[in-house]
Amino acid sequence: MIKIVLVGCSGRMGNAISSLVKTKNEFSISAGVDKNKNENVDYPIYSEIFDIKEDFDAVLDFSRPASLDSLLKFCKDNKKPLVLCTTGYDEGQLKAIEVASLDIPLFKSANMSIGINIISSVLKNISSFLYEDFDIEIIEKHHNQKVDSPSGTAILLADSIKNSLDTPVDYVYGREGIKKRDKAEIGIHAVRGGNIVGEHSVIFAGGYETIEIKHSAMSREVFALGSLKACEFMKDKENGFYSMDDVIKLNK
Repeated sequence: MIKIVLVGCSGRMGNAISSLVKTKNEFSISAGVDKNKNENVDYPIYSEIFDIKEDFDAVLDFSRPASLDSLLKFCKDNKKPLVLCTTGYDEGQLKAIEVASLDIPLFKSANMSIGINIISSVLKNISSFLYEDFDIEIIEKHHNQKVDSPSGTAILLADSIKNSLDTPVDYVYGREGIKKRDKAEIGIHAVRGGNIVGEHSVIFAGGYETIEIKHSAMSREVFALGSLKACEFMKDKENGFYSMDDVIKLNK
């Protein structure tokens, strides 16, 4: 059984993971970390991660970027894997994550959906072929409580395209004013409203045809399932940096 410390356990994703774990005999939640209590769970919740005394195999984080320093220290002190599912890190934090992966097994992904990561893999293979004759735009939609925009997933998809091209491109976040679109642009557009779980569309717009690759999350369970697969994958891993690409390769 894989024992998890769930950080952000009282949030939307924390609730989804807690519910899913109840149906999975191979997982358990040893403890949760959150400023808010949740009476609907059967594990202890701590406001500070350093108060945890329960045994665990991995830390799973769905909280905020501000928690990063304490998460890295806690996992280094305990020599246990850290699975980061939070988005919105700044450049300094991304560097800290990279450095920490020298000391602990560290997993980071902007999106825990298997489907999104398969789309990312497809984009790496087709974008260089389509770029010359197609303009590329990305549209992402999320609920009105999401604090970061554009989404980490939109950036993940844009990076998958950008890194596969020989030609430099720039990201344009939304559009306004009077200016023609430049060829060397990838447009990234964010929509926030209602209770949209998550939708991402990558549009290749050509002179004679349009290709659209779209992913829609029907519920948060899709991310919860992916995060549990990541915890399973990370158990007993050696120090290093891992992502959903590694999980997908393992299951090919």
